[in-house]
Amino acid sequence: MPVFHPDPINDPRWDRFLNRHPLASVFHTPGWLEALRRTYGYAPSLFTTSPPAEELKNGIIFCRVKNWLSGSRMVSLPFSDHCQPLVDSEQSWQLLLATLREDRQREKWKYIELRPLASLECDQESRSSFTNGEEFFLHNLDLRPSLDSIFRTFHKSCVQRKIHRAEREQLRYEAGRSESLLAKFYHLLLLTRRRHQLPPQPLAWFRNLSDCLGDRLAIRLVSKDGQPVASIITLSFKNSIVYKYGCSDAKHHNLGGMPLLFWKTIQEGKAGGAHDFDLGRSEMDNPGLVNFKEHLGAVGSRLSYCRIERTSSHSSLTDWKVRALRHTFSYLPNTFMRLVGNLFYRYIG
Repeated sequence: MPVFHPDPINDPRWDRFLNRHPLASVFHTPGWLEALRRTYGYAPSLFTTSPPAEELKNGIIFCRVKNWLSGSRMVSLPFSDHCQPLVDSEQSWQLLLATLREDRQREKWKYIELRPLASLECDQESRSSFTNGEEFFLHNLDLRPSLDSIFRTFHKSCVQRKIHRAEREQLRYEAGRSESLLAKFYHLLLLTRRRHQLPPQPLAWFRNLSDCLGDRLAIRLVSKDGQPVASIITLSFKNSIVYKYGCSDAKHHNLGGMPLLFWKTIQEGKAGGAHDFDLGRSEMDNPGLVNFKEHLGAVGSRLSYCRIERTSSHSSLTDWKVRALRHTFSYLPNTFMRLVGNLFYRYIG
């Protein structure tokens, strides 16, 4: 049985397939793929056993990430929290895996990375070809209960009281995709990334996401007396909302802006028919973020990436070099921070 490579951005079968498949997410969609292509030059590659004249029955989507320092790799998908391989049978899964292994050898990819949302069903031989990749926590909040029930599950002092404080402070909430909202979001992002000693993602990335995802993307922001306090970007697909990016001004953390943003998102999500709030991945060594999501009543699970590798891969940067780089980032002017981000992210997807 041959493997085919239709264009997932322009082939209408892919969008129809995603609307049918229960494990499809916003990260599979043509809009997300087009934003990756426009911003970073990642051309998506779809592997499927379905011939051109038939509707798609399965598919695994990848982008090639080229790095002149460490070689090329195939990732499913860059900058995506998760991207489940959408396969319909053990036979098609084995065939697609075999094709990927052959392509890896021929193209000399350093590794192939999968970011499954659910565990992969593999036989022993296939399982032995995978190595463990990065691990994260993934949190989800069930939006089907009533708003009162959801609010009661919030941590009283860490979430409920902060929402009440934000309401007393009369923080102004707005949501949309305007250039003004994007500028305010990016201002807060620069503050946050500097605080975390990391370069910011390119402004073009967020513009392209907004253009390509349209109404599936929302920039949500709260401000105090015209001053931006906190902002998040959420994505939506079918009955799910996804929290993807968040940033804030540390001087105003006491105002409760971030808890209010999540509460507003929950209220609007339920009104729009959403059943699930995907709060995204969290690094295992970031207890503050993990605790915040659990204080919202979200349920955590382990998110494990896996790789098919040509050779054992290890980071060429030692811990002290990473610390030195991050320390340097914290002192760079905004202009240089943005320049570093524009160059940096293309190679780390």
